[in-house]
Amino acid sequence: MPTPSMEDYIEQIYLLIESKGYARVSDIADALSVHPSSVTKMVKKLDKDEYLNYEKYRGLILTAKGKKIGKRLVYRHDLLEQFLEIIGVDKENIYDDVEGIEHHLSWNSIDRIGDLVQYFEADKKREQALKELREKQLSKE
Repeated sequence: MPTPSMEDYIEQIYLLIESKGYARVSDIADALSVHPSSVTKMVKKLDKDEYLNYEKYRGLILTAKGKKIGKRLVYRHDLLEQFLEIIGVDKENIYDDVEGIEHHLSWNSIDRIGDLVQYFEADKKREQALKELREKQLSKE
């Protein structure tokens, strides 16, 4: 099981490969705001743990295991953003809040949040009713 730090790297590598077709150490370092030497160290660990294949100076590719986890991590991130938006978290707080909570929830909790997001998306009146409830609570304060 990857650590939260490993998850951040796998997620970012997955996103880079999906958008650009490749992920270089420098791209990963820029995306995560870390030094390239830190990326190289983590990439070697991810290679050892079979999440990716890395050849020095040649780049890296995610293994099937790495792709599967990367896809799931991106899903988790996007789902949590959707959830926070539905419950009315201010847009400027959503990204930082997701980054703060995503590694602390079990996959069971993520799946239940997914159920709740689907519930609200199935009928937009539900989301509107929640918004009205929130506004009503705010007006009491």
